[in-house]
Amino acid sequence: MGIALITLDSLSIYLGFFIAAAGYGLLYKSQWYVMATVMLPVYLGCAANARAYAGDILGNWGPGISRAITAFALGVGVLTFIAFFLKVGDDFSRVTFAIGCGVSVVLIAVSRDAVLRYSKRLLTDNRYSIVLITDGAACEPLSQFSSVIAAEGWLDPANACPDMYGRLASALIGADRVVVACKPERRALWAHALKGANVRSEVIAPELDALHPLAVSGCGGTSTLVVADGPLNAFDSFSKRCFDLVVASGALLIMSPLLLTIALLIKIDSPGPVFFRQIRIGQGNRAFRMIKFRSMRIDVADHDASRLTTRRDPRVTRVGRFIRRTSIDELPQLLNVLAGTMSVVGPRPHALGAKAATKLYWEVDQRYWHRHAAKPGLTGLAQIRGFRGNTEQERDLTNRLHSDLEYLHGWSIWRDVMIIVRTFYVLTDKNAY
Repeated sequence: MGIALITLDSLSIYLGFFIAAAGYGLLYKSQWYVMATVMLPVYLGCAANARAYAGDILGNWGPGISRAITAFALGVGVLTFIAFFLKVGDDFSRVTFAIGCGVSVVLIAVSRDAVLRYSKRLLTDNRYSIVLITDGAACEPLSQFSSVIAAEGWLDPANACPDMYGRLASALIGADRVVVACKPERRALWAHALKGANVRSEVIAPELDALHPLAVSGCGGTSTLVVADGPLNAFDSFSKRCFDLVVASGALLIMSPLLLTIALLIKIDSPGPVFFRQIRIGQGNRAFRMIKFRSMRIDVADHDASRLTTRRDPRVTRVGRFIRRTSIDELPQLLNVLAGTMSVVGPRPHALGAKAATKLYWEVDQRYWHRHAAKPGLTGLAQIRGFRGNTEQERDLTNRLHSDLEYLHGWSIWRDVMIIVRTFYVLTDKNAY
């Protein structure tokens, strides 16, 4: 399906620029072909990064179209940026380029809509045949299977003879996938019997559900279960790090007058250091020292966050009240980003003593530790959804946790950019105090 979508997208781009040139009377020139040829690899790169060809878009046309449109818009931006600095715009028709982009993105959306809706119909019509074989064990719900075969009495994998294998082969004619539900002591027998069935075969092992395995691997000749992996591959990690360095260094340079002014006001307002350093939990559950502008009096500072800040908290200074309400107190964490202990976007780091109601965060939900697979961020998905401030109830934490775990899946640079943009709308949120 991925190859089909790439082919359709490519044809849509060439056809879009062809239509633009024909409509504008410039078909005799080769400009439209050059534009399409340059646009295609840029778009495909952006589309791959946006997961526009990922398997989860099959039967799910909404994300399949939106990811493609987002990638195309990003590709147009990249080409416009390059054309501006190379000063090549005068050699090409801007109208042809604009119309070509418009027609191309429409064709991409229409063709994807048709293909992805068709793939959904294929899936929902059960044209993909899944056979369940039961051998002393049950599997629910049965509605997910195309057919159910009870093995007792006529299919015995322990009886390795041509007649038994022939009956098994006949039972699996037309099957695309076979699932076996049997007792633990018979799993090896069924695995052996299905090795030559020429069909994807699986044996149910419900005791593995608690481990939530991702895949099967091996170590030293022994099979292992892959139960965790980093949320980003090597290329994505490199891209995110480069993005962090560019954004953090640029922000520090632009906002240096503001940061110096705030630092001076803090020194004038109350005695003590400008910065407040606190141990937080970072990537890989490793502790690190996070930097903030000091907003409390030094004699009542809470380094473990055992007592969360409340509205009109007497510990907060006059300047501290302002910088907390506007989230300016968090800006020094750009230094943490440059140091590599934080990212611009990611799950917010929490203090060791922080509690939701009366429980420590990790006592509320065991999945709490999973959020630390990524670097903590200055902002994140939970923050732009309004999940910030005190965790007075347990659901205040679980709401953030669900958003943090959601962020770990399907990462892209474009998603980080959108989170940063939306952060500006919640800087003065009612829960910031």
